[in-house]
Amino acid sequence: MFNVFIGFLPAVVLGLLFGKLIKAYLFTPWVVASTFIVGGVIILWAERRPPSSVRIRVVEDMRGRDALMVGLIQCLAMVPGTSRSGATIIGGMLLGLSRKAATDFSFFLAIPTLIGAGVYSLYKERALLSVADAPLFAVGLVFSFISAWACVRWFLRFVATHSFVGFAYYRIAFGIVVLATDWSGLVVWKA
Repeated sequence: MFNVFIGFLPAVVLGLLFGKLIKAYLFTPWVVASTFIVGGVIILWAERRPPSSVRIRVVEDMRGRDALMVGLIQCLAMVPGTSRSGATIIGGMLLGLSRKAATDFSFFLAIPTLIGAGVYSLYKERALLSVADAPLFAVGLVFSFISAWACVRWFLRFVATHSFVGFAYYRIAFGIVVLATDWSGLVVWKA
């Protein structure tokens, strides 16, 4: 639990400090496409690392420093086109966590991160909400929880035992398509 708190802190601090700047300057097709491509290359690099580089097999063996490093890597997901779970899992693997430990810690780290981001967004948009919206939010929350629980169980098992190579090639191809269609004017991507 302490490691999750340590891993969560960088996202809170950097999100509050740079959130507005990121939204103002980084939400462009070129940034998103480039991030897709760079992320794909990093995934391919991480997948080719030797298994001997694993030093942490289970989440319980993580130290505070490991959690902080994964938390700092999670902050890369503030850049549009970066997957939060992808960044933390691949980042954890590059830091020496086993695929399973990196996947488990990424999941644990997602809980406060996503809840915090959701609460903060609701707070910022509170003027648009009314008490009449409460039943709609309650139903959405319950069904989101049930579907997320079912999907996450499958996802954790899959990710812990499968390579990200296919996902890496998808990211690279999609990034190239976005860059090419934007450059040619074939598609006008909205920022």
